[in-house]
Amino acid sequence: MQKARIKIASTEIDKVNQLCQAIADIVEKTKVKLYGPIPMPTKKLKLTTRKSPDGEGKASFEKFEMRIHKRLIEVGVDERALRLIMRVQIPDGVNISMEVLD
Repeated sequence: MQKARIKIASTEIDKVNQLCQAIADIVEKTKVKLYGPIPMPTKKLKLTTRKSPDGEGKASFEKFEMRIHKRLIEVGVDERALRLIMRVQIPDGVNISMEVLD
């Protein structure tokens, strides 16, 4: 059986969950087999900088962190379902990739 693998990634978890729910609704309507959404490990990008621009004064630091949330969804290949999934509105800041597996 063929499957389509959809990978979703974003820094905003609300947008990721909203997109996953939209895909799940389409799959439910078309009665196709759904695996997921499977949460993948969240990637944490950390950056530590010194508050003082010139090196004078006390050594105080600021820490910044950006989290990238990822989900994996596998859907049974059905032409109608895939066409509807392709037409889903993708919010700004969300990366999505789709591949068909054998």
